[in-house]
Formats: sequence, structure tokens, C-alpha cells
Amino acid sequence: MKGVLSDLIYESCQEMMKEITNVEKTKEGKIKGKKAKDLTIKEWKTNKGIVEEEIDKEEIDKEEIDKEEIDKERFTKDQIKNLLEVPSNQIYGDYSLPCFYFTKIFKMAPKLIAEVIKEKIKMMDTEGILKNLEVVNGFLNLYLNKENHIKKLLFEGRKEDFGCGKAGLAQTVCIDYSSPNIAKNFHVGHLRTTLIGNSLYHIYKKLGYQVIRINHLGDWGTQFGKLIVAYQKWSNKEAVEEKGIEELLRIYIKFSKESEQNLELEEEARSWFVKMEQGEKEALTIWKWFKEISMIEFERIYDLLGVSFDYYTGESFYMDKVPDLVRELMEKHLLSESEGAKIVDLNQFDMPPCMIIKKDGSSIYHSRDLAAVLYRKKQYQFDKCIYVTGQEQKLHFEQVFKVIELMGYEWSQNLIHVPYGLVRLQGVKLSSRTGNIVYAEDILTEAIKRALELIHQKNPNLDQPKEVARKIGIGAIIFHDLFHQRMKDVDFSWEDVLSFEGTTGPYVQYTYARAKSILKKAENKPKIDEVDVSLLSDVTTYSLLKIISEYKESIYEAANRFEPSVIARYTILLSTAFNKFYHECNILNADENLRDARLIVVDLTQEITKDAMGLLGIECPEEM
Repeated sequence: MKGVLSDLIYESCQEMMKEITNVEKTKEGKIKGKKAKDLTIKEWKTNKGIVEEEIDKEEIDKEEIDKEEIDKERFTKDQIKNLLEVPSNQIYGDYSLPCFYFTKIFKMAPKLIAEVIKEKIKMMDTEGILKNLEVVNGFLNLYLNKENHIKKLLFEGRKEDFGCGKAGLAQTVCIDYSSPNIAKNFHVGHLRTTLIGNSLYHIYKKLGYQVIRINHLGDWGTQFGKLIVAYQKWSNKEAVEEKGIEELLRIYIKFSKESEQNLELEEEARSWFVKMEQGEKEALTIWKWFKEISMIEFERIYDLLGVSFDYYTGESFYMDKVPDLVRELMEKHLLSESEGAKIVDLNQFDMPPCMIIKKDGSSIYHSRDLAAVLYRKKQYQFDKCIYVTGQEQKLHFEQVFKVIELMGYEWSQNLIHVPYGLVRLQGVKLSSRTGNIVYAEDILTEAIKRALELIHQKNPNLDQPKEVARKIGIGAIIFHDLFHQRMKDVDFSWEDVLSFEGTTGPYVQYTYARAKSILKKAENKPKIDEVDVSLLSDVTTYSLLKIISEYKESIYEAANRFEPSVIARYTILLSTAFNKFYHECNILNADENLRDARLIVVDLTQEITKDAMGLLGIECPEEM
């Protein structure tokens, strides 16, 4: 509903802009001795015509202004939407617009601005969305036509995909996420990119986009030269086959420590990586073996999370495409040499150079990412390509996107980096080099274990307890991560992650199970067109319905901001409102007409709760 109201207010402001521009263009900015900002609402209406007569026609021609551009500079629909408040007391309306924000734009008193917007909305609200509008000081209070609103809501709520499945039709979005490094354990830091990316996939798919899910595996680079050296010096085939990634991580950490004292180890590692790039058989055989071992663990974790990908095209996939990139950069006179390396100079953009080929002739992640961008555009013809990585890679993607722009590709503006904050352990950044790691699989299995213990305590007769525990435990981990705004750093602690109290996934899942239980007891589901919606106008029910009506807009907001936390926080608002409704409104024992009306609300709530949690990648058990 906020979206509909912000559209009305925006159009009203557009009309005001035309009129205020005319006022400003009168000689000396005065009408009958008064400045525009001092006009009363009555004078505004009556003098509007006089203003238009007194405009200097030559001045208009000389100072013709693009109204649309002015509007974009001064305010947007999203800004207006964010300004709309929900009053704590409904006597002040369903929504309230503080008009103080507009004083700099219109150079008028807030109360007058509110009065003018009120008059404009009255003329534009042809569908009867609003029952009343009131100006209180500098606030415009908006009262919805409850019956019309509820009818529309119940109808919209039963549409396929809640009426939001056409926004992305005929558009393709590529999402690059997860991308763990081969031969390293999947730790809690990798969970963030995986969960954010997976949620964005569900959100964009809900909006009708064709979504290409890409796992850009970290399966190439100098680190594999390090690992080969470490394997040959401090491990063997039997140890790796027995312990898998655990053994690979052990020797990788040992290499990092030993190379601090012995610099020749680094040179030896670089030499092995050059052999890999040149296709040397022994180097590639060991590398492929490490990759196979790693993929077994990754797939196990993805299965636990319910995450899948369309393509596992890691850095190695783009190796044979780097030479074409280098040729194109040379043809476009973008490549230069610096200390034996080939670079694209970005000094004029206040960025360090983007290295393409190292002095030893090997590629680097910049060149492989550039080759990947060009391949994806050619292969998928994407409208957007989204990269979900830590904010520490901000500069890297700025360089990559700038090089694509310098190559003459206008679609560079459709390359989007979606950064997120770091995961820290007791205030220290996670690092496989130092061994400061919490493994993802450990967290997930521990969460499932704790969920199962709670089930045995609270509902020992529950059917399929292990399956329910999996949904609750995994859901708790996902929700904890996605409830935080993605740019905030997360300081990992077992207590916070595995808590089942407060603003948590299990709380939302329990709300869903409660709603399903009510419907199961009711047996017969009433039909919407047979329900008397006037019975749903009490404060508690209507408050819940207003939150339900915001679901569609929450999906759009989450997509526009690349922010799954919008959906997570919405589910908490919805669950809280529903539980209040459950406690304050008799449902199953009410008289038949009221019972049927309230059952429709219960049914709509459970549908949206399940759908919203699905956008986060969380399953909801039918019973808990």
C-alpha cells in the first residue's frame, strides 16, 4: 500500500512543481506583494491563474527547464515511500506524511505543503483508495478506505506469485556467489555469500526474471602452486585420501608459516603455477585431484542448505579465454607495460593499475574475471550481472567494471557488486592462513542437533523429528545471517547463531505451524467471495492485514536494494502481528461469518509466511 500512496503523493508533487516553478518565475518572485512561501492555501488556488498571466514569456523560452530532471534531482518515489510513517495510534491515520522534508523543495510552510498535497490527492484518487485526509500541523494523515483495501488485498493475495511475477519478464540476471576456494574448508565466512546469493536468486525468480546461478570456484591461482609444494614436502597420497580437505588445509597453513622464514618456497610455488598454466601434466593431475576432493565437501554442504547452481564455472574455465581478452585490450590501445607486467592504467580514475598479465607471463584474477564477464555477456545476454562477495573486494570490482567500460561496452553499468560485511571470530577476521576458522558443516550439524534436543523436550511425539530438526536448525542459521543488513560485520558466536528466542527463524517457523494447525482444525476452508470483509475492520485484524499488504512491496524493495534482510525483517513483523491476532481474536469459536472471515486471514498469513521464508531459502515444517 505504501507504493500506491507514494505514487499518489509523487504525482501530486509533480503538479505542485509545475505551479511552484510558475510562482518562482514571476518578476521578483512576488504575487500581490507576497512571496510564494507566504501564500495561504486559498491564495494559492485563487492566484494560480494570475501567476501564469504575469510570467515573462521571453524568460520562459530562455530558461526552459526539463521538469523530469528537476524531479529526479529533488525527490523520488522511493524517498516519498520511505517518508511515509505508520502512526502508533490509528486516530492519526493509517499512514502519515511529514511535510517538513519538502520545505526546501517548495519553499513553503509545511502546513501549506500538506494542504496542497491533500487537495491534489483528492482529485487524483479516482479508485477511492482513501476515505479521508487530514492536515495536522506539518503532517498529512491518510486514512484508507478499509473495506475497499481489504477486498483488494484478499483478491491480490490469491494471485499467482502475489501479483509480482511480471516485473522481470524477458530479462536475465546472472548471480555470481558462494565461490569457495578449492582445497580449503567451507567456513562460516563462505556461508554469507552463499546465503545472500541464494536469497537474491529466489527474490529475482519470484519477480519473473530468468536467473543464472554461477559458482565461480576459486580453482586457479598461485595458491595451488603453494599447495603442490606443501603436498610434496609435508604430506602424501594416503594422508590426503584419508583426511581430505582437513589435510590440505593443514599443509597450506604450514606453507604460510614456513614461507615467512624461507622465501625460496614462494618462488617454487610460483614456478609450479606457471607449469599449471602451461598445461604440465603432473601439475594438472595433482590440481584436478585436489579439486575433486574439495567438491565432495562443497556438495555435502550445499545439500544441507538446499542450495544448487546452474554452472560451476571456476577461474580455470576462463583460462583459455584470457588470450582473446589480451588481444582485444591491445587492439583498443588499453594495455601498457609496467615492470615487465601488462596492465591497464587507471590512474586518471584514482585507482591503481589493473594487472592483466604478471611479469612471469601468468594470468591473474583481474584477467580471469574480465574474461568471465565477456563470456557471460556473450553466452547469457544478461540484463544484470551481480557479484556477491565481501566488501574487501570493492576495489577489485571497481577496476574490473572500469576496464569493461573503457573497452567501450555500455552494458558495464549493468555490472553490480553486492558487498557484505566480514565475519569475525571474537573480533578477528577469519583466515585459512592462520587457522582462525569456524567450519560451516560444524555449525549446521550442531544447529540440527540442538533443534532435535528441543523437539525431544517439547514435543517428543512429533512425526519425523529428524526432518523437522533439519528444517529448524538450518533455518536458524540462514535466518540469523540474513536478518542482519548485509553490510554489517557479523561477530560470530555460537550463542547468537543457535538461539531459538526472539527475532529468529524458529519463531517465524512456529508462527507458520500455528497457522497451519488452526486451518487443520477448521477442516473446511471458506471461499473469499463468500466472506463479509466488513467483519475484519477491528484494530488488531486490520493491523495484520496492513502488514500482509506490504509483502509485494517488500519483495521489490529487497530486489532493488539487493538486501534479503528486508524480507527477513518483514517475516518478523508479520509473525508478531499474527500472534497478536491469534491471542486477541477468537477464531475457531467465533460465529460462523466471523470465523470464516478470520480463517481467510489465517490462510493468507500462512501462505505469505511460507513464501517469504522460501525467498530466504528456508523451509517451514507443518508441525513443530
